Amino acid sequence: MPRLAVFPKAYMDDLVLTGKMTLREWVKLAATLDIDGLEFYSGMLDLKDPARWPEARRIIEDHGLTAPMMCCSPDFTHPDPVFRQRQVDLEKGWIDTTAALGGTFCRVLSGQRRPDVSREEGLRYAAACIETCIPHAAARGVTLVIENHYKDNYWQFPEFAQKMDVFCDLVAMIDSPHFGVNYDPSNTILAGEDPLELLRRVKHRVLTMHASDRFLAEGTIEDLRREEDSIGYAKRLRHGEIGKGMNDYDAIFTELRSVGFDGWISVEDGVDGFDQLERSVAFLRRKILQHFEAKR
Repeated sequence: MPRLAVFPKAYMDDLVLTGKMTLREWVKLAATLDIDGLEFYSGMLDLKDPARWPEARRIIEDHGLTAPMMCCSPDFTHPDPVFRQRQVDLEKGWIDTTAALGGTFCRVLSGQRRPDVSREEGLRYAAACIETCIPHAAARGVTLVIENHYKDNYWQFPEFAQKMDVFCDLVAMIDSPHFGVNYDPSNTILAGEDPLELLRRVKHRVLTMHASDRFLAEGTIEDLRREEDSIGYAKRLRHGEIGKGMNDYDAIFTELRSVGFDGWISVEDGVDGFDQLERSVAFLRRKILQHFEAKR
């Protein structure tokens, strides 16, 4: 049966930029939720020094949790091969962090959608870089998962493989037992596409999932599609309580159950308060029991 983790969506700047929150403080807070594990972000300040990784793992395990997933944002679509090699080296370091924390899944992305990089070039660059990282991951018991992403918090341009056809083509180029998909239904909405259509196309490759929900704050989906190539996050769609937005979690979990999915689901929520995160976790726990426990 799928297990639940949480991602510190509401505390990213505090953990990554300012240091206003420590890893220990986040773990203690998150441990009050009905969860099984934690997803960390590679840029967290408390994970910069490898000497601190054993302590971080002890903190996590002392709270009865694990850290199965690492959220990383390698940028593999730059035209400069030296830049791409640096990104490969960074990803290998994040794989090491994942393994040191006891994790088994480390995210990869394609990279930024730069205006001067063609579709064919971007696919070739991203696939080659990911394939270069796979042996390093396999040797450490880590599987790489590529997300149908929208845009890293700290990137200038949106994701190169944001669109469904590009994402599916990239996934199809890489055949390895140490590579799969981290499915995020909300990011498909941000691309102006159907989350269920994407899931049906890649569900046999889905190993992990990001759970969130989106709300159309203003305008229409057609307005969103006209703006989908703009730089920065789409302001028309906002994070909110899971189960009350645009995603159909009954349909999503039905599709995942059809292929025997039993991986990690990481909750990306809480931007409007910790109580919102509690409700989202409770909603997902109920839906997991409804769709998976009854079918075992």
